[in-house]
Amino acid sequence: IFNSTFEKKYAMQFDTQSLSKRQTFLFTIYAVLALMAFTPVKTYAFQDAQAGTEFNEYSGEVVDGSTNKSLVFATLTIEGTNISTITNTEGNFSIKVPKEMTDGNIIVSFLGYKTKSVAISTLEREKNKIELEVSVTQLSEININAPKDAKALVKETINRRDENYFSDPTLMTAFYRETIKKRRRNVSLSEAVVNIYKAPYKASKDDAVELYKARKSTDYNKLDTVALKLQGGPYNTLYVDIMKYPEYIFSNESINDYKFTFDRSTRINDRLIYVIKFDQHKEILEPLYRGELYIDVENKILTSAIFSLNITDKELAAKLFVRKKPAKVDVWPEEVSYRVDYREKDGKWFYGYSSVSMEFKVDWADKWFNSVYSTTAEMAITDWETNLGGELPKNRERIKKSIILNDEASGFSDPDFWGEYNIIEPEKTIESAIRKIQRQLRREERNSD
Repeated sequence: IFNSTFEKKYAMQFDTQSLSKRQTFLFTIYAVLALMAFTPVKTYAFQDAQAGTEFNEYSGEVVDGSTNKSLVFATLTIEGTNISTITNTEGNFSIKVPKEMTDGNIIVSFLGYKTKSVAISTLEREKNKIELEVSVTQLSEININAPKDAKALVKETINRRDENYFSDPTLMTAFYRETIKKRRRNVSLSEAVVNIYKAPYKASKDDAVELYKARKSTDYNKLDTVALKLQGGPYNTLYVDIMKYPEYIFSNESINDYKFTFDRSTRINDRLIYVIKFDQHKEILEPLYRGELYIDVENKILTSAIFSLNITDKELAAKLFVRKKPAKVDVWPEEVSYRVDYREKDGKWFYGYSSVSMEFKVDWADKWFNSVYSTTAEMAITDWETNLGGELPKNRERIKKSIILNDEASGFSDPDFWGEYNIIEPEKTIESAIRKIQRQLRREERNSD
């Protein structure tokens, strides 16, 4: 069993002789790897698809208008609403539009490209192709009132979160997905619709999550008697929200361990965005982080962040991730990367999407070849409303931060399961894996009969 979580409590308590607590902030993962006897798992159809839902579904792809290159993680929002989705890693999208809104527009945006408005009435139900144009940044723009100190810009951006990000409690609907691959082959998929009770950015209170629907599909035969499970579920991605939880990467103390430099400029929604690179100082031996921050230089707003664990020592990195494993197996992380994107509504910004990707190498003492596993968790906000009363779900209704979603979910066979809820369009490889698993399980059921 492979477990991982971003649970803050464990992250702050975890310590070793060679690792300080500041390294083990929220983004560290805890893993368990153990042998597991194979037992065929049957899938079961869900029976709670919403009946009578009035919506139209549109699908297609978002591409660069000049090169025809797929645009990954482009945002699509129904104009005048909080309903949105994103494109997948192949640039494909699917969005469900309430029928009373079919005379409206869909706003499509992507970092470095001009935002485009598409009339819903012009869309086909399938195979739509939306082309975006690159937004060119003039050199003269970069020199006007340009900040001179990258680190000072980052600190000011964090300090101004109270005025730039949501200040009211918010109830968000989100789609969450976990995938596990053995090398390039998908072997497990879990998905869920969750309600996020998002605390104001200026509040110290943590966010709460409530599970609404979930489903899974796993091909244990492809795991070579090793089952991988991701512990923490939606919290893995929720805590990548740097602006809500800055203390776990850029605390007042740890920010001095990083070197910040200006890299380039780009545009998003007609805003001038500075790209700030950060990396730990060379004299810092602890595995910290490196990556890029995308900052609206005029308003001091973080719009996106893409970063990864700097694996300076694989043994130290393994201690951050592996809690338990078989005696004759070595496990260490090869790559751990993160992404968070923010969206804007009426001058205020909020968490919109995040992902965590991990690649692990498993070395068996009695085998000639090692195995490579990768797992990805991603979550996208698909709708939200102000939670005026600041109400929270009861404790028994909340997802525990130690949740293993795969254990909470049922089968993967009802195409109408999600009803009106927007999801991230699955990749072709995921769809293919699901079909193969379903065929295998059906054969096993027939043979058992």
